[in-house]
Amino acid sequence: MKYLCSALLSILMLAPIPLLARDTNSRSVNIPDKVVVAGHQLDPGHYKVEWQQEGPRVQVNFVQDGKTIASAPATLKTNDAQVTQDDIVTRQTASQKARLMEIDFGHQKEALLFARQNRS
Repeated sequence: MKYLCSALLSILMLAPIPLLARDTNSRSVNIPDKVVVAGHQLDPGHYKVEWQQEGPRVQVNFVQDGKTIASAPATLKTNDAQVTQDDIVTRQTASQKARLMEIDFGHQKEALLFARQNRS
């Protein structure tokens, strides 16, 4: 009985570990200027960027204040070296809007590449 209780207690203590592990597919990022991603405009601010898949193709949600602001397909890639700070890569559209092309996460080797959209 003593061993059964110990085993049961061990299992219960380890149960929350998978729940904690699913947060590994999210990062925080500060977007300093207005950008367009998948036809949605993101205002400057702090966002939680999250995805469920392991990659390389992922669906990314931009969450602010607990609300999903935009969702976009992306490719998860690994950089050769860690960048020291977040790097937001944009490209100017024909309508003079900044289109989000890439997010390199500071102190991580991960980056998200966003597919070119036909919307401006």
